[in-house]
Amino acid sequence: MKKGNLISGMLYVLFGVVCLIVALLIETKLEGILWGFAGAGIFPGIMMICKYYYWSSPKNKERYEKRLENERIEMHDELKTKVRNEAGRYTYNLGLLVICLSILVFGILGALEIIDNARMIVLYLSCYLLFQIIAGIIIFNKLMKKY
Repeated sequence: MKKGNLISGMLYVLFGVVCLIVALLIETKLEGILWGFAGAGIFPGIMMICKYYYWSSPKNKERYEKRLENERIEMHDELKTKVRNEAGRYTYNLGLLVICLSILVFGILGALEIIDNARMIVLYLSCYLLFQIIAGIIIFNKLMKKY
């Protein structure tokens, strides 16, 4: 495994620890976000470091090489590349439609003074992100069954 993976893991952990220290020492309105960044940095960083040592051990090197070769084959498979591109295009178009409708809905709700806080918009955008990811996966799988 590449040393870059180990360095990335250490940087994630370092970033998470810095956010954790700031969240513990400073009282601010952004404390919740700092706690979230701390968790989002420390735990994936530890996982990256563990994976690096696991796959770098001599007993797992052969399995890791096979795994890398399979990933290379999967990534360069022409059919899967074509289907990924098509799924991405469909997901992009679906996302544009959802964004257009969202602009209209939020414009109306703002004009009627129903929405005035950013929390609802952040929650909506989080759900939209999940929607985009799930839609892309579903469309890809349906297209793979078609071919």
